[in-house]
Amino acid sequence: MTKLYIADQTCSQAVQIIANEIGLNPELVHFNVFNETTSNGDSFAEANPLLYVPVLDLENDSQDKLTETIVITSYLADQHPESGLIPVRGTLDRVKVDQLLVFIATEIAQKHIPLMRKLMTEFGTEWTRAKLVAAYTTLDTRLADGRAYLLGDNFSVVDAYVWATLWHERSGAEIGHLENLAAWKARVDARPSVQKALKDEAEIVAIHKAQATA
Repeated sequence: MTKLYIADQTCSQAVQIIANEIGLNPELVHFNVFNETTSNGDSFAEANPLLYVPVLDLENDSQDKLTETIVITSYLADQHPESGLIPVRGTLDRVKVDQLLVFIATEIAQKHIPLMRKLMTEFGTEWTRAKLVAAYTTLDTRLADGRAYLLGDNFSVVDAYVWATLWHERSGAEIGHLENLAAWKARVDARPSVQKALKDEAEIVAIHKAQATA
């Protein structure tokens, strides 16, 4: 069975959501980023020596392990084109989606990290928060035409990734004024794939915590 290594309230939720959307059921393994243990006793360093999630262990003959959120979600969606979660490779529509995914990775996901870890000077913190607000505003503007999701009427890997990196409260980036984005989030929150991802994550995190106190 394929394993998916996740961590609590991280971008690995995007992979869980996409897996749920296409009806996959990988074995979830929780990685505690603080003490570097896993819920099943695996050495996470063997899965990813850089010690970050997500990691999709395909458990195939070549023992491939995929990392990077946009790579894994795109791979899963490509294996199930009937899901409509991502445009076909080689098309301009796909290039535009790849462009947007990279934008999310660099201008949103990675911008949060130094803020959440409080690694920045006061000036750096102010600058980075402003960059985050600008990035989220770009997404809010995309939604201003009344579309349900970021690419249009259909949910996609882009929606899953943005939703999984909504760490603005932890980073202190104020985006409460972005009404289109707030309405979009409510729609995504209600999707069964998202609710299942949260439930499954909470269960494996609880199991891992119980192991630590046993």
